Amino acid sequence: MTSDIAELVRSAQAGDRTAFDELVRLTYTETYTLARRLTNNAEDAADVVQDTYLRAYRAIDRFRGEAQFTTWLYRITANCASTQLSKRARHRHDELDEQMPVPVELASDPEAKADAALDRRDVAAALAQLPANLRTVLVLRDIYDLSHDAIAQELNISEVTAKVRLHRARKKLREQLLAEEREGRNVQVS
Repeated sequence: MTSDIAELVRSAQAGDRTAFDELVRLTYTETYTLARRLTNNAEDAADVVQDTYLRAYRAIDRFRGEAQFTTWLYRITANCASTQLSKRARHRHDELDEQMPVPVELASDPEAKADAALDRRDVAAALAQLPANLRTVLVLRDIYDLSHDAIAQELNISEVTAKVRLHRARKKLREQLLAEEREGRNVQVS
């Protein structure tokens, strides 16, 4: 698939609109998922994805191929999400309580499948409670496997700051999950 994407990128750089449309089709799910995780809001994620592909389309001729196309696209997505979160912070309002859909891998044991779904829900809820700057670094590093350097460049922060934020994000996430686990045990005991 990487060679297919590379060929489509070359065609898109040569002005083939159909090739760019195919790139969008191939990368949309991952791009939307990243935007959703970074913004924690479906409407904001849709706006981020639209901005991402618009920026990518305008800049496709400047893509040098030093990284994979998807990595380049993730970086654009992170930048667009950061811009969207800044806009949201300036125009704060109460959001409706919506559950972030978390994909559940099928397990052969129904009890294990239910436990896994609960665990994913708990992690998603704890992740949503993190401040945006910490959540962004955590998602980019632990889910999308970007390097500290790449994260620092895309967020316009130092590599040390990226590492510190990642450490803080992991610590807060762990604390939230442990607190929820303790509360869950207390509820069961009562």
